[in-house]
Amino acid sequence: MYVDSHCHLDLISEHQPVEEAIQNAKEAGVSVLQTISTDFTETPQLRAYAEKYPHVFFSVGVHPHEASTVAHYSVGEIKEELRDFLSHPKAIGLGETGLDFYYNNSTPEEQERSFRAHIEVSLETGIPLIIHTRDAEEKTIEILKSYDAQFRGVIHCFSGTQWLADESMKLGFDISFSGIVTFKKAPELQEVCRNVPLNRILIETDAPFLAPVPKRGRKNEPAFVAYVAEKVAELKDESLAKVAKVTTENFFRVFNKAKKHG
Repeated sequence: MYVDSHCHLDLISEHQPVEEAIQNAKEAGVSVLQTISTDFTETPQLRAYAEKYPHVFFSVGVHPHEASTVAHYSVGEIKEELRDFLSHPKAIGLGETGLDFYYNNSTPEEQERSFRAHIEVSLETGIPLIIHTRDAEEKTIEILKSYDAQFRGVIHCFSGTQWLADESMKLGFDISFSGIVTFKKAPELQEVCRNVPLNRILIETDAPFLAPVPKRGRKNEPAFVAYVAEKVAELKDESLAKVAKVTTENFFRVFNKAKKHG
């Protein structure tokens, strides 16, 4: 059985019925999935999915692309909004948050302000962080280190360097691999996957984005996390059964609030 640690059911719904995606996932052996928030306006819909489906959990957060949408909030107001959503028993993660200097859909200042609010709520509540970082490795680590703390959380949809993986793990984060690790043009990322200990790896789809080989060109869905697991097993020279078991255990260790309700 697999866990899709990171998907976007609200965005999947634009392409296929959520019920169909969830049924397909169940048939593929996906026992649990976490649907991820990118801004406060969508979080109520994600909460509704989690309330409808026993094996669906949700996160709470503002994606760096959307940091401008909370620029008019005080930092205290951002934190209060996060805390309010986190009071739900199936809200298990904070994010996705972080920095994206590739697109810069929000200014670096807006992104850092939002990121720090999420970090501080995570340290206060113990809810793990779900971090998105693109073209911002050094700044991401610099900000995290400024808190002089050990964290719990995940660097999601990992596509970075070995340095980022190593520095993140030192700070307490696990590494989540997506369909990108199956791409032929990702040898450096595949080498990182070989080097990251299996007990620090999670798997995800980031659906509806980044469909893995052999589903490239299609809209992604949680069922396809099995292909990510297969690639990780190949790269780690481990059995698929062991990768499924360990990555599932890792998910419940990181997102330990899910255990109480899963």
